[in-house]
Amino acid sequence: MEIEHTSIPGVEILHPRVFGDSRGYFFESFSQREFDRLVRPLCFCQDNESKSRYGVVRGLHFQTGEYSQSKLVRVVSGEVLDIAVDIRSGSPTFGQHVAVVLSGENHIQLFIPRGFAHGFSVLSPEAVFQYRCDRFYAPAHEGAIAWDDPALEIDWMLPPESIILSEKDRHHPLLKDCTCLFDYSRNLYPEF
Repeated sequence: MEIEHTSIPGVEILHPRVFGDSRGYFFESFSQREFDRLVRPLCFCQDNESKSRYGVVRGLHFQTGEYSQSKLVRVVSGEVLDIAVDIRSGSPTFGQHVAVVLSGENHIQLFIPRGFAHGFSVLSPEAVFQYRCDRFYAPAHEGAIAWDDPALEIDWMLPPESIILSEKDRHHPLLKDCTCLFDYSRNLYPEF
């Protein structure tokens, strides 16, 4: 696995070594030993998968307080634009985002640390999206910011008339109005 650093420290792009021949391909999609060595020591506890059709936008989601999550995300089939937004108040990159195209063809993964909101848009007819979390889902501690907050300047790579949202994702606050942000000066990984 090779690590590509992004414009926001801590958000990392992972490129697995893919071995292919006339039969197909093989790659190691996750190794705890390699991840701990190259990214950071972390214990993942929950894997999730979603299937979505073209135009779906999910996000921008996070969990608050002691339930905040790191995510390691990838696409098994199809193509998405994956977004990580820094929502750590006081951070030099507060409000900035990283956008990466993930696909079943490129096998790229994105690591999103605690203190970030996450979302994605589906660019292919459908996509199967997987993400690994280091804390369990805690519905009472869900947080979110508006996917279309103009201050974030996110290009979701979709025409506006094609965007499909859940009812819930239509009503999140703008970043400037969100009351459950993270504090950049606080250690979000006290167990390590």
